[in-house]
Amino acid sequence: MEWLTLALAVALFTVLAAEFVNGWTDAPNVIATVISTGVMGPRSAILMAVVLNTVGAMAGTAVAATVGKGIVAPEAMTLPAITAAMCSIIAWGTLAAKLGIPVSKSHALLAGLAGAGLAGGGWEALQWSGWQKVGIGLGCSLILGFLGALVIGKLVMAIAGSAKPTQSKKTFDRLQMLSAAFMAFNHGLNDGQKFMGVFALTMLAGGATKVFEIPFWVMAVCAVTMGIGTSFGGWRIIETVGSKMTKLTSWQGFAAQTSAAFTIWGASSFGIPLSTTHTITTAIVGASASRRTYEIKWGVLRRIVLAWCLTFPCCALLAYGAALVANGLSR
Repeated sequence: MEWLTLALAVALFTVLAAEFVNGWTDAPNVIATVISTGVMGPRSAILMAVVLNTVGAMAGTAVAATVGKGIVAPEAMTLPAITAAMCSIIAWGTLAAKLGIPVSKSHALLAGLAGAGLAGGGWEALQWSGWQKVGIGLGCSLILGFLGALVIGKLVMAIAGSAKPTQSKKTFDRLQMLSAAFMAFNHGLNDGQKFMGVFALTMLAGGATKVFEIPFWVMAVCAVTMGIGTSFGGWRIIETVGSKMTKLTSWQGFAAQTSAAFTIWGASSFGIPLSTTHTITTAIVGASASRRTYEIKWGVLRRIVLAWCLTFPCCALLAYGAALVANGLSR
């Protein structure tokens, strides 16, 4: 019993550590554009992201339920396997942050769960209904984010193209602040919930609960942890997304953030876990392309996409190998 209690404590700690890394390395995508355009200073942008990420994470549980019980059969997940999966996410996210590459912690999480589930229960452990939602989320993040920003950008140019530059800039500076706030809220609504689901799954695997449930205190602990992680900045990722990939004006930042935020909000409403990193990155590309495609630095974008492609197999293999070892040692 003492071993089980210790194993549960360690597993829950790694879940929160992964949530912290998510706030540290993923939330910077939310504020990168509003900082790079000079509409908000770094400190005020981070404070806004901390508050609204936390509030958003506590605004629902649909995504948490999908991740916690719809991706891998709960009975296939042991405490050592969950710990192994979270360690793979922490390692991958930290490496990407050091390199300044915005990778999807959502895909790292899903891949880690899949690898750990395969180690504990084979292919039967994977819940295909949940993976269908993952596929829908992937399509939404890659297509809707880009197309939405492209269309909004074209509309802005058509409507405000003849306006006085100074007045137009003031208007879109304000609109970008609003869209950045909405984006921060929705980042919490989708990304914050994912780790709540894993936290609840860990409680179930450790026998602390008899059924899968997400009480308010779990929501609060995970939301605050992500908020603390967000407060650490993630400056290299902000630099990559906000300025290295392309140079945005405030109206383009508004187009990108509005498209990404509504895409994430729609997915969250249906319990669909999607990559907020993919969504905002493709939206930034769409917003930039609405004016001129040659302003996009394709070399930087190729490097980012390569990291996206490597995330799933690397995290799945890391978690699978670590879970096999951890499960074997715990027997």
